Amino acid sequence: MKAKKLHKLIVKYVAATIAKSELDELEVELKQPSNIQLFNEYVKLNYRIDSNMKTYDTEKSKRLLLDKMRSDKKEPKKLKLKSFFKYAALIVLSMTIGYLVKEFAFSEEEVTQFSPKENFITLEREDGNIQVISEEGTTQVLDKNGNVVGSKIGNQLVYRDNNDSEESTPVYNTLKVPYGKRFELKLEDGSVAYLNSGSSLKYPVRFQKGMERKIYLKGEAFLDIAKDNNRAFIVNTSDLNVKVYGTRFNVSAYPEDKVKEVVLVEGSVGMYAKENGLELGKETLLTPGTKGKYDNEIGDISTEPVVTSIYTSWVQGVLVFRNMSFEDILKKLERHYDVKIVNQNSQLSTETFNASFGDMSIEKILDYLKSQYDMDYVIENEIIIVK
Repeated sequence: MKAKKLHKLIVKYVAATIAKSELDELEVELKQPSNIQLFNEYVKLNYRIDSNMKTYDTEKSKRLLLDKMRSDKKEPKKLKLKSFFKYAALIVLSMTIGYLVKEFAFSEEEVTQFSPKENFITLEREDGNIQVISEEGTTQVLDKNGNVVGSKIGNQLVYRDNNDSEESTPVYNTLKVPYGKRFELKLEDGSVAYLNSGSSLKYPVRFQKGMERKIYLKGEAFLDIAKDNNRAFIVNTSDLNVKVYGTRFNVSAYPEDKVKEVVLVEGSVGMYAKENGLELGKETLLTPGTKGKYDNEIGDISTEPVVTSIYTSWVQGVLVFRNMSFEDILKKLERHYDVKIVNQNSQLSTETFNASFGDMSIEKILDYLKSQYDMDYVIENEIIIVK
């Protein structure tokens, strides 16, 4: 698609004048990373203005400029393209002026927005002490004797490799990531766990020599396991274990979900159900590109081929829903944005949908769902009510 048409589609989306057929064209173009960046710049600016302006008539300014653009349709192609970028720049300029008017003239007026929540990433040591893991600066992790066993580097908590450890029993830490956040953890053996919103991981500060490497997961994590043929790696999710040696896979095991899912990207893993610590039935092996699904109620494991990127896109902050029920979509939005959603639309509850959302506000996502499906929503006391 030519650059001028892409800009025009984005401007029409921002101005809420885009037709359904044009929206389909725009969705195709946004599969390219360079186009997503351009789109996000428009959307973020528009959202900031919509959230802060009350008196400046931005919509009127947009319409006037868009009308002027349409009047240029009979100009020669070369001049037409030049004019388009001129008017696109004017749209951004007019929106910016409007924002400045709002900022300086009405800065004391209250704006209805979600209040920031003080949800912290925390680390609980085995002795019960809880440490807040700051998302900025540096943080050191100490053991009960005050020795440094790990530190936060960027967005990753890194534990030190200590092959000289002779501890008789493993010492466990528990990392908890609240709704609305994601975090990375590098274990002592070099394995990396990417934790999704609302997840916790219990793990040993140091793995024991000659013993299985075992961690305990509640929630969702993408794991890149360091290969060790002498020590299997076990991911425990209460009533399901995943056994690996060296591989990359995603585990979704939120306690409130009816099913647990394991999606294998690389290597091989084995899934087996357990009850009261005992294995039930034989191990179910997965191959790359396969999803294993464990039904909590009947204790059954089923497998199917899948496109793995759909299940791992959250690591990059992208939400992808494929053949997912409306209820499950709302549940994932709650975790991702740390909001409370009450669904009063019973007709949509069990229907399945396909959708993909990048770096967008929850309001923009709800506006999209509202425009495409028979639903509406209101925000009352920071609770989203879907009708």
